[in-house]
Amino acid sequence: MKFNILTLFIACFLTTAAIAQVDRSKQPEPGPAPKINLGQPDEFTLNNGLKVLVVENHKLPRVSASLIIDNKPHAEEKPATAALVSSLLGTGTENMSKDDFNEEIDFLGANVNFGSESVYASSLSKFFPRVMELMAEGALKPKFTQEEFDAEKNKQIESLKSINKDVGSIASRVSAALAYGANHPYGEFATVENTEKVSLEDVESFYKNYFKPANAYLVIVGDVKTSEVKKLAKKNFGNWEAGAPTEQELPQVANANETQINLVDMPNAVQSELRLQNTIDLKMADEDYFPVLVANQILGGSFGSYLNMNLREDKGYTYGARTSTGADKYASRFVAQASVRNAVTDSAIVESLKEIKRIKTEPVDAEMLENAKSKFAGDFVLRLEQPSTIANYALNIKTNDLSEDFYETFLQKINAVTAEDIQRVANKYYQTDNMRIIVAGKASEIAENLEKVEFNGKTLPVKYYSKLGEEVEKPQAKEVDASVTVEKVYADYIEAVGGRDALEEVESVVMKAEASVQGMALNLTMKRTMEGKLNQEVSVGGNVMSKQVFDGETGFVMAQGQKIPYTEEQIKTARIDSNPFPELNIGDATLEGIETVEGTDAYVVALNENYKAYYNVDSGLKMQTVQTISQAGQTMSIPTGYSDYQEVEGVKFPFKMTQAAGPQTFEFDVTEILVNEGISVEDFQE
Repeated sequence: MKFNILTLFIACFLTTAAIAQVDRSKQPEPGPAPKINLGQPDEFTLNNGLKVLVVENHKLPRVSASLIIDNKPHAEEKPATAALVSSLLGTGTENMSKDDFNEEIDFLGANVNFGSESVYASSLSKFFPRVMELMAEGALKPKFTQEEFDAEKNKQIESLKSINKDVGSIASRVSAALAYGANHPYGEFATVENTEKVSLEDVESFYKNYFKPANAYLVIVGDVKTSEVKKLAKKNFGNWEAGAPTEQELPQVANANETQINLVDMPNAVQSELRLQNTIDLKMADEDYFPVLVANQILGGSFGSYLNMNLREDKGYTYGARTSTGADKYASRFVAQASVRNAVTDSAIVESLKEIKRIKTEPVDAEMLENAKSKFAGDFVLRLEQPSTIANYALNIKTNDLSEDFYETFLQKINAVTAEDIQRVANKYYQTDNMRIIVAGKASEIAENLEKVEFNGKTLPVKYYSKLGEEVEKPQAKEVDASVTVEKVYADYIEAVGGRDALEEVESVVMKAEASVQGMALNLTMKRTMEGKLNQEVSVGGNVMSKQVFDGETGFVMAQGQKIPYTEEQIKTARIDSNPFPELNIGDATLEGIETVEGTDAYVVALNENYKAYYNVDSGLKMQTVQTISQAGQTMSIPTGYSDYQEVEGVKFPFKMTQAAGPQTFEFDVTEILVNEGISVEDFQE
């Protein structure tokens, strides 16, 4: 009943805040905030040091268990090791094979997931004793085999290759490395090169050193009795050998000596990824923590924030802009981020700095302050409806050295934040004189304007970095020889794939290819004609997931039972894609220059404003195409790579294709090419 009364109180509080007339000439007095009476979990500790927290909740017949090892952050000579430990846990134990383990988990309708220093499990309460036994089996008795290690290592390498092409992933990776330093645990990252160096022995050594109970907590929530949990914990985790991991001295982090722009060149980017950041020293136990929460909410933590209303609603530069202000007990940072169009990259930086300066110099509007507080109150109450909240809050208190009443007085402390507090902490933690502005984008289009950006009457210096966070020289545009034209690029390509005579014998091409996505076979069939017609189907397990048809004039996409006509933009692209060899007709194509693709120089030909093709300078072969798509206020580029050319009927076709969509990359292996067969009139009809 207490909880229901609290919910009613908060609802009234929110409603009153929304309808009350606000006197903006005067800062309102903080209103009363309720003191929350949180239940306490039952606690006990095993002889090996494992601390167990239990929250009984019998409303639903389910139980969840989380094993969290709160080790001090540690840098690794081979940063990919932790991810490989995570992926190998659960792939077999001393007593069970991988298949037997997974089959029993599936049979019980349970979930068991492993991290390098954590485990999570959930199930119906009647199966929980066995699920907890399996959880402990996988965590404490793993069997790391060379076969599984090699498979997981290859997966990770392929994933890293995909990340290397994703602008957002590169921006996040480099920003962390520059903020904390490459030798800090928070600044290091896995690469293809350092992943290839990881051995099975490295994985075993990592596990033995860091998977220990001294800093571990086992949190059980749900339809279970504490007395039962004590028996299960002792039975399954009591024999876990006591011990603590070796600890490292963490490197000191430092901000830049002046605000600067750090540009990472991503030649194929159609958007720039921005990260405005500085490191901070803020912990949850600090008095500034609550004012910082509210300040971040006002600056960039909500839809109506300063940053989002400027960059999205007013200027239309981005689909969304946000900020985060960390409170990690070891090291943290403030970050403002957005994805913006290339053409407005410099303007977006200027406007972002303006909004950060605004919260530092102008008192926040009284109504906006109260709205931010109300949002925290509402979110806090919603979290209280989850049984796991009590356990998570109790765990936070222990791992972050918080006062016992930290969450009981949470709303009181939020409600006490004043406009003066906001301005004070903004000046302390948003360090606009020592800020790194990381930009991952197309240097050839944005560098010139970035070098003109001014803040506080000073032109900001621009430094250039590689995708690995290493400082490099400014990239120089490569000059195209005056003798090279679109006609020559196309002629070289035509000659490289078989010659004009061979291509003109082609009337149609059917290509069949397959890829593997999360263990499932993805099949692609594409039919194209020299008349400019297209039929493309993607299927999984024999079921057609999507279909596209273009008859030379109009087209449609069929997906999830819906038929959607082509837009004008899609028709323009289809007129290019539907022809197996668009190079036979120059049309409106223009030569834009030379760019690097996979470390190789390529001529860039723009077929229209949203479609570009890249041709190897030396071989003449087409290396990739890039389509630019605008949707829901965002612009994205979709690169498709072509390689492994093989001859079919006197013409060379690519037998390997890759297509990237964000950090996900699909790799298709062509299984069959049919020339002048396998096509019917019905393929291009509705």
